[in-house]
Amino acid sequence: MGELRNHNMNAVTYDDVHIEFTWEEWTLLDPSQKNLYKDVMLETYKNLNTLGYSWEDHHIEEYYQNPGIYERPERSQNVEKHSGYTESIKAFADNMHLQRHTRIHAGEKACKCNQCGKTFADHNYLKVHERIHTGVKPYACDVCGKSFAQQGNLNKHKRTHTGVKPYECNYCGKAFACHSNMQRHERTHTGEKPSECKQCGKTFTFPSSLQLHERTHTGVKPSECKQCGKTFTYRSSLQVHERTHTGVKPYECKQCGKAFAWRGDLQKHERTHTGVKPYECKQCGKAFACRGGLKKHERTHTGVKPYECKQCGKAFARIRSLRNHVQKSFCRETV
Repeated sequence: MGELRNHNMNAVTYDDVHIEFTWEEWTLLDPSQKNLYKDVMLETYKNLNTLGYSWEDHHIEEYYQNPGIYERPERSQNVEKHSGYTESIKAFADNMHLQRHTRIHAGEKACKCNQCGKTFADHNYLKVHERIHTGVKPYACDVCGKSFAQQGNLNKHKRTHTGVKPYECNYCGKAFACHSNMQRHERTHTGEKPSECKQCGKTFTFPSSLQLHERTHTGVKPSECKQCGKTFTYRSSLQVHERTHTGVKPYECKQCGKAFAWRGDLQKHERTHTGVKPYECKQCGKAFACRGGLKKHERTHTGVKPYECKQCGKAFARIRSLRNHVQKSFCRETV
């Protein structure tokens, strides 16, 4: 009976108690979540050790810093385990892995990329990084043939074929194929905005939104029109601008078929069918179908006259009135 019990204990492996994250999923965890995970796994391993279980060599922190590139050693009945736990909850089977791990704590980065100069603590990490420059993608999908630079990205891609969505939102139950997508979705419930601008302190739900916002400080406009050379902060703004050259009008009114280059113009047009007037004057309550109409009306209350004749200096509340003035007088200034 004792022999059977020992056999069952020894049958327990690392995969029986391990919760696996992809590299992308691991990087999206905040420090408190990572520490909680490590504490739970440490307690599990300690309990297994006490009961006499044996489990294959594993390197938790190192694996999560570079998954896909780190290969766990084959399980061996004769691997001698080191007793005790370091501050990083690791057990090492040989000096090579121990030396590799200590470089992480020491901050030592001896391996340097010849292309960009970025340094890494281990040669394996460098090899994965170099794929950015070489374009090598060794992990291919056996269904469609699409290839990836990292194993974790291939695993996520395969779910597009299987339809598996293992990650479920804790708030509404919506399921996702990737843990990172689920985390981003949950922020719509929690209102969490972890990405903060260092310039103005404004916070954003997603890092990509922060990157776009930062361009308002730097003045960077990476999207350039090939027709006229005009540059834009956002690609979407460039796409809208390009319609002035192409004449494309993708927004069509379902009522009358009239097409528009911009969504806003379509929305204003549709109000001519529905009669909706969402813009109301706070002074007299008169409503208008478009914001421009409201602004013009408000000048009747404020007395503002922004359109001035450059010849005689007379000012008008509306540009139409200025044009009429120019046409009927000797002030032949082009408006």
